Parts: sequence; C-alpha cells; structure tokens
Amino acid sequence: MIKAFTISALVCSLLQSAFACTTALVTKGASADGSVFVTHSNDGYTGDTSVVYVPASDHAEGEKRAVYPSACAREPYPTYNTDYTPRLNVKGRGPDYQFEGEKETLPLGYIPQVEHTYAYLDSNYGIINEHGLMLGECTDSSRRIGYIHPEKTEGIFYSSELGRVALERCKKAREAVVLMGKLIDEYGLWGTAETLLVADKEEGYVLEMAPNPSGKGGFWVAQKVPDGEFFIAANQFRIRGLNPENKDQIFNLAMLDELKNLGWAKYDKDGYLDWLRSIDSNEYSHPYACLRRVWRGLDIAAPSLKLPAWVEGFDTYAYPFSVKPDKKMTVDDLMKIHRDTYDNTEFDYSKGETGGLFAHPYSFGLYNKERVISVTSITYIWINQVNDKLPAPISWIALTSPAQSVFVPLPVAPITKRYSRVDRKHYDPTKAYWAATEVGTLTRGYYSALIPIVRQTAGDLEAKSKQKIEDSLNLSKDEFNKMLIYNADECFSVWKALPSKLVEHIDSGANLKYAKGHEPNYIKIKSYKNTNVEMEDLIAKNAINDKNVALIEDEQELIALNSDAAQGRQSKDKSTTTEDNKLNSKNTMADTKNSQTQLSTNKSEKTDADTQNAQAQSLIDNMNKSDNTKTDKSEDKSIPESKKDTDSQAL
Repeated sequence: MIKAFTISALVCSLLQSAFACTTALVTKGASADGSVFVTHSNDGYTGDTSVVYVPASDHAEGEKRAVYPSACAREPYPTYNTDYTPRLNVKGRGPDYQFEGEKETLPLGYIPQVEHTYAYLDSNYGIINEHGLMLGECTDSSRRIGYIHPEKTEGIFYSSELGRVALERCKKAREAVVLMGKLIDEYGLWGTAETLLVADKEEGYVLEMAPNPSGKGGFWVAQKVPDGEFFIAANQFRIRGLNPENKDQIFNLAMLDELKNLGWAKYDKDGYLDWLRSIDSNEYSHPYACLRRVWRGLDIAAPSLKLPAWVEGFDTYAYPFSVKPDKKMTVDDLMKIHRDTYDNTEFDYSKGETGGLFAHPYSFGLYNKERVISVTSITYIWINQVNDKLPAPISWIALTSPAQSVFVPLPVAPITKRYSRVDRKHYDPTKAYWAATEVGTLTRGYYSALIPIVRQTAGDLEAKSKQKIEDSLNLSKDEFNKMLIYNADECFSVWKALPSKLVEHIDSGANLKYAKGHEPNYIKIKSYKNTNVEMEDLIAKNAINDKNVALIEDEQELIALNSDAAQGRQSKDKSTTTEDNKLNSKNTMADTKNSQTQLSTNKSEKTDADTQNAQAQSLIDNMNKSDNTKTDKSEDKSIPESKKDTDSQAL
C-alpha cells in the first residue's frame, strides 16, 4: 500500500552529502594510454569518509541479499538504524562494516542472492570491483519528483545499493546497466533522481533514473558514451531524445507511454521524447548550479569548441552529451578538472574581495551561490582506471578537496589501516582523511602563501606513484596490489608531515605576504592629533565641506614638514644642539626670538630645512585666511607676523 508521495523543498537538499557531486567518464579512444576512466567527487560535510574493502564471498542456495537504506540519499533513517557515520553496520560485507556498540542496520527489503559475489571498494556509493567494473555518481534534481522517503513508497533501492549489487555481480558495463534496470522495474526506487556512470575497460554508459510517484518501479534510461569522447555530469540529467532505434540507448519502452499518461512527456524537434525535459531535471538551487561545472569540464577537455559559459536555460542544447577532447586525456587531465576552481575565468573567486587577503578561490557555506568544481565540502574523490596493461584495477583517491590534497592509487584490496573505519567527528592521527583535513584547513587559511608548497608536494607524490605503477606492470595481481598498499603508506607519511612543514614556512608570519592585489588599506598616521575625531566632529555639526577637509589635511602636512625640518637641523649642525633645544622650548617669547635670530645667521648651513619651512609658512597663510572667513574679526586669532617663523619652527 502506498502511503503518500512527498516532494520536499529542494533547498533542503543543499545540506546533503550527495547533492553536489561531479562525475566524469573518459572512453578508451579518448585516453592517451588506452585506459577507461570514471570519476566521482562526493561533495558534502555529512558523508562517511571511510573507503571500505568488501571481500568476495560465496553464498548458500536460497540465501537472500539484504537491501539497506543510505543516509547519503538525504538524511538519517532512525527506523532502520541508518546514520551518516558509520554508513552501515551489517554482517556479510567484511569486517570494516561491523561496529561493536552500534545498532545493526535494518534492511528495507531483500532480493535473491547469487552463488558468488565479487570483491569491491565501497564508500557512500560503490567505487570499483576486482574485475574493473567502475561506477561514478551524482544526485540530480527533478521538479516532477523531488524526494521520496523510503517509508513512503514500496521501492527498496536507492542508487548506492543498486550500484553495489552491480559491483557484486557483474564484470561488464552493459551487463551491469541491464541488471540495474531490471532491479528498478521489479523492486522500485526511493530517494531522488540519480545518475550512475558505469564502465569497464572497453566501454562506458550513463544511467539516469528517478522514482515513480506511484511507488512501484521507476524511470530509467542509459546511453553509451561514444568511444573517443569525454562525458561529464553535475547534478542534472544529460540524456535528451529517446530513440527506440538507437542501439546506444537502453530503456524500458513502456516508460514512454507511462510518462505520456502522467502528462509529463515533452518532445524534441525530431519528435523523440526529451528525457531531461520530461522529468524536468532542472538545476537544483539556482541557474548554473550544475551547468557551470558541465561547461567548465567540457571546455577544459575541448577548448577549441569555444562552448559558451552563458546559455538560455537549464534545458539548453548548447552543451553536447559528450565531446571529443582536443588531445588524448590522461589521469593528470582528470585531476586538473577535479581540482579546478574556475582559474582565470570571470567566475574566479580568488580575484577581488571574495578571495580575501590570500586569494582563496572558494565560497563557503551553502551552495546558494556560484560554486567551483573543487569545493571545500568534498569528502573524497576517486578516479578509477582500468586498461589492458595494468595487472589489476586502480582507484586514485584524494580525500577532502583535491585542490589541497593528493591522489593516491589504491587497489581493490583491504585498506583498513589508513582509509577504513574513519569517524569524521573524532580526530584520528592514523587515518589519511585527517592528514588531508589538516593540510586542507591550514592551506585554505593562507592559500596564496601555502598552495605552491602543497601543489609541489602532491605533484611529486603523484609522479612517483605513476612511475611505480609503470615499473610494476609485470607483477602479478597480488604483488601489484601489495605495491600499491606500500606506496599508499609512503604517501600518508609524507602528507602527515606536511602541516609541520607548512607551519615552519609561515614562521609566525615572517614569510607571509598577502596575495598580489589583495593588500589591505591600513590606516596611515601622519600626526599625534586624532584627525579622525576632528573629522567626525565636523560631520556631526553638519559643518563638513571641502575647505574643512583641506584644512585638516594641510595641518597634518604642516606637522610633517616641521618634523622633517627639525630632523634636518639636527643632522646638519650638531654643534647647535643646545640652541636647537631652546628652539623646541616654548618657555618665553624671548627664547624663541633668540632662536630665530640664531637660525637666520646660519642660513647657509640649513638650506633644506628653510625650504621646508617656507612650505610650512605658505600652509599657515592659507589656514589663517580660512580662519578669517569663518570667525568674527573682533576675535581674530591669526598668528602675528612677528611670531610666524618662530612658532612654525617650534612645532
């Protein structure tokens, strides 16, 4: 029985761990070394940061496979003992999903188990299995569907568990797409609209899905990425016209009629159902929350296309489904894309006041503003890699924002020591996540000063990792995986020590310099007199005008000039120290007159000081004239002619 169908406000989704992810796929023909790559950044401050190895397993005939809820879909589900961390506490998925003292996660339902399941790396979403089947993910928006709570529908699958079943049972991408489609049709979906990228060492697909408001089944479609091309998605559907004759598309034909019966169907200029517009997969919070990242990724891969940064709407045709890159792509190119902060574009936050004193490229807080690809909220990012040369699959993983982190190649093997059983609420110096967090937090505070060191360190470690992989192509699968584990420990040691080096570099501020163009405007003091107070007093009396401002500035300059004159006398004629002291005294008029007489006899010895005195005299005359125009003549306070020189020198 269907209880209800609810659409929550999309703005709430901004707080969730999956609602800001970016995912990409590079086909075999588009890569420099024949690799297929799948990437995924898990953006959000709530997600479990653990990367877990789930071992291969044999199962008894008649056994059932439990399907669990996932807090990363939107929120914790207390009814099922499901929280953000740990994401699962269950038996049958290896020791790193079992926690003493925690309530056991309860399933939403069951499906028949298979005889044997494959080993894979898991996180909030499945990553890669031992045979090189790879996944990527991003949560999408739909004004038709919104969010469906697991207790408000008959559907038992969210994309995270759906992907895990595929990793457990499949070796090939198309096989995995077909399996997941069947599971959606039979067991239904809950949660939100979703994208899963699915690839093996030969080909890759984009699988897009959404729950059915009826509570039964779901809507889904898959499209192959043409070989030789690059694809990217960012929280919005990318598939458009559905053509039953297109062999590169996979979907349930009955869905076309169902969308039409719901009144949702929209069609393109060729008469085909427009999938994106039919599901109304808009940008979830504001214009360009999704499309800007798509534009940036495509533009980095194929700048010759000169794709526009500004388009007519969320359903634009300005961006193709996929592009042929200008040059064959490498793992370094994908690292660059996921580290991108819109450098040197009109959207670069490091320029101007948004960059602060050290030109950081971020906007903090909710995603209700222009956001970059490498946001500070990233929990982790992976770049999966498979090809014919590698002894075993690789997942390059960077923890936290990759712009201030290092990509480390990990095997599909136990990685408990550094990457599993992590609690993001409690510091643990033995975990790679906390080492990355230390570096990232410190770097963001002094970005322009520290990012060169962080980039150099990351670049050196990544270059060494690539060289070790190249030198290990003749190893067995097990030996290759051991090499990767040893290399991961070495990378951890270097990254763990990096915060200390960064602090040493800062040296209590001795080596800190503000970013060029970001220097603050400090208060410049020219006088002991608080001219700011005088200015405020004039404003309060409504007496402020250009003459008053000039008067205050002239008085400051007068004081400065006379200070310079006094220093000139002291350096020019040390023998007159006693007389100079008398000049600075205001005890009697006679003393000051004698000082004036003494100074006039020594004119030739202090030319520079006299020149400055003359400038001061001119300023006094101007000030006197101003005073005469605004005070009663009967109370004339102008300085007598006989005293001007003496008083100006005595200041």
